[in-house]
Amino acid sequence: MALDTSTAAKNIETFVRVRASLEPVDVTVWFSGNIYGYTKGEAHKHLFTFEGFNIGRAEKVDGGYSWLSREAVFYKDALTGEILEHFVNPYTGETNDVLHVWNDPVNGGFVENGPRGAWGLKPEVAGNSVNFATDVFLMYPNPLPPTEWPRESCGLMYQGAELFRFIARLSDLETDMASVPCDVSWVRMAPFVPWMLMADHPGHMVYHTGGQKLMGGYKDLPEHIRMYTEKYRPEYAFAPKAIVTPNETSWTFYAKERRPQP
Repeated sequence: MALDTSTAAKNIETFVRVRASLEPVDVTVWFSGNIYGYTKGEAHKHLFTFEGFNIGRAEKVDGGYSWLSREAVFYKDALTGEILEHFVNPYTGETNDVLHVWNDPVNGGFVENGPRGAWGLKPEVAGNSVNFATDVFLMYPNPLPPTEWPRESCGLMYQGAELFRFIARLSDLETDMASVPCDVSWVRMAPFVPWMLMADHPGHMVYHTGGQKLMGGYKDLPEHIRMYTEKYRPEYAFAPKAIVTPNETSWTFYAKERRPQP
C-alpha cells in the first residue's frame, strides 16, 4: 500500500499512525535528554538531565482526531542521573526545591480545521524515512504575573518554542498497521523554570531530547520511571478519559502547588 499524502485527511491519518494509533488505545512515548542554561555573554551551563513520557490516546471525531494526553518530566542530576528533589542553582547559589513536570491534561486535536487554522502538516519522505516536523511558537499572558510572583515570573508574557520531529519508516507506513514505530526529537526554548527563582536573571533554558514510541505501552517504560510515577501520580499510567480544558503547563502547575516566595 503506497503512502498517500494528497489530502489533509490522509496526512492527518498518517500522522496519527506515527504519533499515536488509529485505534483508540493508550500510546506511550518515552524521552530523555539534557537541559542547559544559556545567557548572553556567558558560557552555557549544563543544568540537568531529564527523563519523562507522554501517554495519550487519539479518538476519531469529525474532520480528524481528538488527542487526550498527560505528560510527566523528571529533572535529574547531570552527573549521577538521580531524580532531583533539591538543586543547587549555579546562577544564584541558592538551593531550590525541585518541582517536576506533571502536566495533566495536555489535550488537543489533529483535525482538518482547528483553532490554529487548516491542517498544513505534511510528511517529508527521504528514502525509507518519513518525517513530520511540528514547530510550535508560544506567546501568551504569563500565568505567574510579576506582581504576584516577583521571584518566579519571567514577565507579563510567556514566550517559548517547542520544536518536534516524529520519524517513522516508510516501509511500516505502507502496511496496514494502525500504529507504527516512531522516533521522536524535541527541542524546547523557554524561560528559566519558576522554581529556580530567577525572575530578574536574563537568559533562558534549552532542552534537547530524543525518544521513541514504546510499542508495548506504559509497561515498557524504564522501571525507575514507572516506580517514581506510581509513587506520586499513579493515574499517569493511563491517558485521560475525556477532553478537559485548559491544558496544564509547568507555569500553571507551579501556581497551584506553590505560594509566592517572600
